[in-house]
Amino acid sequence: MQGQKFLPVLRRTVDRQQSGGAQVGVQPQVLADGQQGGILVAYFSHTGNTETIANMIAEYTGGDLFQVETTTVYPDEYNDLIAQARQEQDDDARPELSSSVENMDNYDTVFIGFPNWWGTMPMTMFTFLESYDFSGKTVVPFCTHEGSALGNSESDIAELIPDAELLKGLAVRGQTAQNRQDEAREAVTDWLREGGFIE
Repeated sequence: MQGQKFLPVLRRTVDRQQSGGAQVGVQPQVLADGQQGGILVAYFSHTGNTETIANMIAEYTGGDLFQVETTTVYPDEYNDLIAQARQEQDDDARPELSSSVENMDNYDTVFIGFPNWWGTMPMTMFTFLESYDFSGKTVVPFCTHEGSALGNSESDIAELIPDAELLKGLAVRGQTAQNRQDEAREAVTDWLREGGFIE
């Protein structure tokens, strides 16, 4: 198994304003370089469930991890979160990102991870996908969910980056990622094996 690598990212620092909102400043911090033809595991995670699956994928594939982050922090309270997510979807919003992949050309395969919000990816991932040229790359989606699996995300990804090769995605229940990690790991390895990423 290859060693896990980390790539250059712009790490975020949170400055909580007197108003109570959380704004995120951008602080450059170089961690390492990706290699030509490599694998990138890019993910957005709010509660940590998608991050758990992303870490497993990176562990087994030797891919570089990249966390997609926004300049404005999403609320922790569930009802506030889903209300904001719904509003962003209704507005076809493109939330601003606070981090970027500095060497996307080095990756031939990109795993794209996210929680399923209102039947598809968070609009944050729409911003991410529109920020890079995925032509000729292999894109592999994965998500955490609580019943709606991948929803419309695969068709949305195909529409956003039509010149990429889109492979079969993986959907893992959030409760499984959080509380039954052996079961989640088995689902991840079976899926990676089916896709030819591991033996």
